[in-house]
Amino acid sequence: MALTAGIVGLPNVGKSTLFNAITKAGAEMANYPFATIDPNVGMVEVPDSRLARIDEIIPAKKIVHTTFEFTDIAGIVKGASKGEGLGNKFLENIRQVDAIVHVVRAFDDDNITHVANKVDPLEDIDTINMELTLADLESVNKRYARVEKVARTKDKDAVAEFAVLQKIKPVLEEGKPVRSIEFNDEEKKIVKGLFLLTSKPVLYVANIAEEDMADPEQSEYYQQVKKFAEDEGSQALAVSARTEEEIAELPDDEKQEFLEAEGVEESGLDRLIRASYKLLGLATFFTAGGKETRAWTFKRGMKAPQVAGVIHSDFERGFIRAETVSFDDLDKYGSMQAVKEAGRLRLEGKEYEVQDGDIIEFRFNV
Repeated sequence: MALTAGIVGLPNVGKSTLFNAITKAGAEMANYPFATIDPNVGMVEVPDSRLARIDEIIPAKKIVHTTFEFTDIAGIVKGASKGEGLGNKFLENIRQVDAIVHVVRAFDDDNITHVANKVDPLEDIDTINMELTLADLESVNKRYARVEKVARTKDKDAVAEFAVLQKIKPVLEEGKPVRSIEFNDEEKKIVKGLFLLTSKPVLYVANIAEEDMADPEQSEYYQQVKKFAEDEGSQALAVSARTEEEIAELPDDEKQEFLEAEGVEESGLDRLIRASYKLLGLATFFTAGGKETRAWTFKRGMKAPQVAGVIHSDFERGFIRAETVSFDDLDKYGSMQAVKEAGRLRLEGKEYEVQDGDIIEFRFNV
């Protein structure tokens, strides 16, 4: 599934540090604005403890995690919608991603420059959101008059699009994002075709100090970001980017020791990757045993034949049925034989909507 989350934020908030930690890709870091100019792209494995448990019950020669793509985008500054900083290039890079991971500085450090010369997470969020909103308003205004003219001729598509533009325009004029508007399924298709920046789902990431890792709730900065996200209907997460980068460099056997020493059960990166994955409406199904036990990505709402096509187009074309067991049932009963005896192995047809955690063997004939 070629979906990607773009990491955005003001210069020097820790975007590239976080990207490095996530992907170990070695994106350039520097204590000055625009150290990132062209977007860096990195693939990451999606952490999933269910794979090890499946392999324990149905042994395979190897385990394969599913992957997810992150894009590190250059820092934005006030006035970007009017061409300031990297301006249009920055905005165009955001148009290419499917979701936004908005990194906000939530730590004090006199050695790291802040473009506004003060640490204020809410002002930082407002700066970027306003630039994206202004860029969207400009796009909508350009399209508005043209579509209105065609809609007067009773053209069905133009009438439908103009109704959506009428819904969007006043919201943007109030400085609110398009994602705050309720749309029906037909309207969502039209909105998707407009490629608006503020229609994308957002995960706000507060880049906190290392000393706040064990209990992010004690960070006043994080509390501000969390409250803002809740009010907007978005999610917020606290991560110490610099510390996570250090953890990412450690051998696997030392990582858990480091986390325990910090008083943390799970790395912030694992939480971030999973949260970004879910932000895009992605879920995981599994194939098990034999050469490999493998996790696969699919979009929530997909039916069995489409999901089969994630593995190979022949599976979709010749789909017969999906022999399915949920991870929870396999975990509970401890063997496929016990699952079958309990009547929990299901034979699903073409209309079955695959669920996260399904372990499937597809039957097909081409």
